[in-house]
Amino acid sequence: MREGTATLIRRADYVAPIFWIRTVDLCFDLDPAKTLVASKMRLERNAAVPHGPLRLHGEELNLLRVLIDGESVSFRQEGHELIIDNVPDADFTLEIRNTCAPEKNTALSGLYTSGGSFFTQCEAEGFRRITYFLDRPDVMAVYTVTLRADKARYPVLLSNGNLVETATLDNGRHLAKWHDPFPKPSYLFALVAGDLVAREQRIRTRGGKDHLLQVYVRQGDLEKTEHAMNSLIASVVWDEARFKLPLDLERFMVVGVSDFNMGAMENKGLNIFNTSALLASPATATDADFHRIESIVAHEYFHNWTGNRVTCRDWFQLSLKEGLTVFRDQEFSQDMAATPSARAVCRIEDVRALRARQFPEDAGAMAHSVRPDEYVEINNFYTATVYEKGSEVVRMYQTLVGRDGFAKGMALYFERHDGQAVTCDDFAQAIADANPGSALSTRLDAFKRWYSQAGTPRLRARGAYDAAAQTFTLTLKQTTPATPGQDRKLPQVIPVALGLLARDGQALPLMLQGEDGAAGATETERVLVLDQAEQSFVFVNVPSEPVPSLLRGFSAPVVLDDGLGDAELLVLLTHDSDAFNRWEASQRLALNRILGAVRTGQPLVLDAAYLEAMRAVLRHPELDPAFKALALQLPDEAYIAEQLDVVDPQAVHAAVEAAQTQLASALQADWAWAYDTHQVTAGYSPDPVQSGKRALVNLSLAMLVLNATRSGDGVWPGRAYQRFKDATNMTDRMGALSALVNAQAELADSALARFHAQFKGEALVIDKWFALQGRAAERDGKTFARVKQLMKHPDFTLKNPNRARSLIFSLAMFNPAAFHRADAAGYVFWADQVLALDAINPQVAGRLARVMDRWTALAEPYRSAAREAIARVAAKPDLSNDVREIVQRALALDPRPAAVEVAAPTEVATQS
Repeated sequence: MREGTATLIRRADYVAPIFWIRTVDLCFDLDPAKTLVASKMRLERNAAVPHGPLRLHGEELNLLRVLIDGESVSFRQEGHELIIDNVPDADFTLEIRNTCAPEKNTALSGLYTSGGSFFTQCEAEGFRRITYFLDRPDVMAVYTVTLRADKARYPVLLSNGNLVETATLDNGRHLAKWHDPFPKPSYLFALVAGDLVAREQRIRTRGGKDHLLQVYVRQGDLEKTEHAMNSLIASVVWDEARFKLPLDLERFMVVGVSDFNMGAMENKGLNIFNTSALLASPATATDADFHRIESIVAHEYFHNWTGNRVTCRDWFQLSLKEGLTVFRDQEFSQDMAATPSARAVCRIEDVRALRARQFPEDAGAMAHSVRPDEYVEINNFYTATVYEKGSEVVRMYQTLVGRDGFAKGMALYFERHDGQAVTCDDFAQAIADANPGSALSTRLDAFKRWYSQAGTPRLRARGAYDAAAQTFTLTLKQTTPATPGQDRKLPQVIPVALGLLARDGQALPLMLQGEDGAAGATETERVLVLDQAEQSFVFVNVPSEPVPSLLRGFSAPVVLDDGLGDAELLVLLTHDSDAFNRWEASQRLALNRILGAVRTGQPLVLDAAYLEAMRAVLRHPELDPAFKALALQLPDEAYIAEQLDVVDPQAVHAAVEAAQTQLASALQADWAWAYDTHQVTAGYSPDPVQSGKRALVNLSLAMLVLNATRSGDGVWPGRAYQRFKDATNMTDRMGALSALVNAQAELADSALARFHAQFKGEALVIDKWFALQGRAAERDGKTFARVKQLMKHPDFTLKNPNRARSLIFSLAMFNPAAFHRADAAGYVFWADQVLALDAINPQVAGRLARVMDRWTALAEPYRSAAREAIARVAAKPDLSNDVREIVQRALALDPRPAAVEVAAPTEVATQS
């Protein structure tokens, strides 16, 4: 959709459809150049809304025929709609024949080809690129699908549901017929046709039913599917045990494709995955890849109930399925981790991702609430706010009603809404109604502000100790910064999990003033509920001045200012029983020093107390290696930038680089001890114990190589190169290669060439090769120059989303020092690539455009140069809606008049 076709769609304008589609029979004659689609639908009027014409969505289609009850009917086409004015008042059958061109579909939305096979991606609005339809999530129908294709080229024919018929046809063709007994919206439709092989596993669930699980991939990738299959089995078992939600189809299929805009898609019974989220072997995938695959397989399977059986009424309710399902996959990952330490590591990593992606979103041009109020292009709202912040909202439900109470609420939700398209309000009401009298049910209206208010709340906490009365008064105050379109913010409901520690680390009792009973006299952790702008809580019988441990487990998605100094943070780092806050203390100690240097402009010099604290963490005999690796990593440069009102990316980078160099040097002997002590000698396994050791070993090696390179010592670079050559798994190999590349060691180029030669036939591994170079630590412009050169590499292409992301996104999104250049070359590069991608794949271009969300926070000369680049993109006359919406909102943050005319979207109501 290009200029002149954009409409501003508002949640307040929602109107139920004039027609329902009850059944759909689809027949595909598959051909890459011209696929024939025959659709036969049973429609009925919605008696609850006024009469009107039938309006069907369609894009990039060639219409051949329209029949109602077997007779030709007059119609008209306006824009991307097929309009039929005269339709029967009673139920009727609508038949449509059209063609589409899958091999020309570079947008990868709708029906397209990849590697000689057919695939679909219909969320959010891809089905209209297959055939004319009421392409909206509240229209749910039962589908029967017949696929016909050349048997030699496409021996595997798949669609949603259960296989009901196969047959051999004339001229070397064959057919497969599928029926899905569950009503679903069109965005959950899927088909796959190609020369694929499958890993199969039959299972019997707790309910005593037998099911067939299948993972389909191209020839040659079958040995990389074992982990995905094991993850799928674990997901089926977990969901039935935790939430009493069984697998509901005879079979469940997963298919991998290398050209895919997303990570994966939860089509009913036929999940389609980006191969990067499906394929893994020790030789080609890292520990992080194994963990990501387990999480994404679980996520898509869990959608079978939270998204498929109960779906969204409209796309504004996207977090109803995505936020809830992210929460479920996070809970699954923690349960799979098993040990308390491994569970804590999972939680820390989830919060790191939230802060890296969602907090900046809340502070930028595209800031929006978990349930947005309006959009131009729905693809732009598959965001960290909808997913990760939405998950934190669901987590707060569980915190407020308890784990058992949340399970009761989930049961009531499905009892009420199975088979329906509903809203976030329906979910909230079910959780509250299942837990009468809870902290949630008594504050439900206020709690739902998490769905309507954008921005990250700021939580200020201050404590006052009265030694004579032995009381500790904790005063909490909340504010939320203004965001585009929302200046006035109301108080949120914020659950604050906390403990109080004595200076020697002893946990203190938590009894509030006015409480009676013995519980508060012994419990050492509890949850306070802040629902006003400011509240004070008085704890009694506190024998000594405490150190508050607030927001344990990150109990709410807020920015905490607790006023604690180094002494208090060191108490938490040394003694806190909450692993998240222990990690947080390590990060705050580093952050305070880095920010101090950036704000004063003085060179960073790490003090002895901080270095000794980090040495104590590294040498601690009881801390888990995975936790140590996280605690000893410095805060991300982008996260540091979020703490600044005006950002000089090069100043931030200089401070971080100085801190890294000093940590590497001061703890050199300790890093060497950690490297030698935590080696894994057993056969490879991606389990938490082994992966934690490898994480600490690789961090230690990176520090040792960095220090050796700075000092001119060739021993550790040589050892890293040898480890790179001898590695028996990708985690060790990438760890050694990364250490060499980021230190810019002399052996780095040789190692990169060797790596490419060894894995040149493995597309996902070559993606890692590109990504490592795009993210490499910047010094003297070398990384930026390398990326520009790699754009010309024969293995690079913009047409494959994974490859484009591996290099361009690595530079622009994850390497601020290389991207934000004083000569503006990074911004020129960004604009060039956004425009080039927009002509090929608008969804991918839109993701890249988001890099400039916070351009107004940049210091000069970066700010003016960034604005010029954004304006250049906005001036392009034929931008997609995906990119246009983002750059217009970015320019709208600038109080100065725009230098170019940018057409505003037409503000008209729509039912889509």
